Amino acid sequence: AVVSTQSTGIYADIEAAWNAVRTRYGISSDKIILYGQSIGTVPAIDLASRYDVRAVILHSPLASGLRVACPDTKKTWCFDVFPSIEKIGHVQAPVLIIHGTEDEVIDFSAGLQLYERCPKPVDPLWVEGAGHNDIELYSVYLERLRSFLEKDLATK
Repeated sequence: AVVSTQSTGIYADIEAAWNAVRTRYGISSDKIILYGQSIGTVPAIDLASRYDVRAVILHSPLASGLRVACPDTKKTWCFDVFPSIEKIGHVQAPVLIIHGTEDEVIDFSAGLQLYERCPKPVDPLWVEGAGHNDIELYSVYLERLRSFLEKDLATK
């Protein structure tokens, strides 16, 4: 199989960041919250599927690379370089998914698909009317992040 350098690069980048945070700065994994937005959810899910972390926040996540181009795709094919939908089931940390219902880049169904396969989801934030690049403009965004950090994680 041919793997693009871009796809291997994002995995290598987060692995390097993980190693630096853990070894150079001595931060224990139970203190690390991963936050991925859009394409950044791919390496966040990958890392969380392989290591224990405190929590994961997925902002406008993609279920897979192929599903972005073809949202009706139901199967993960071997040539799909970003198969997050297959990895999310291995994430053992609490996961908050945030997605706009009018996302014009990554179909809202991607957030729903990941939520349904997530072993430890918390109540998601579906931002009614929000697109791909404006969720932060809705006050409910910061309110939900605060609630996740102060309440959802306090009980886990």
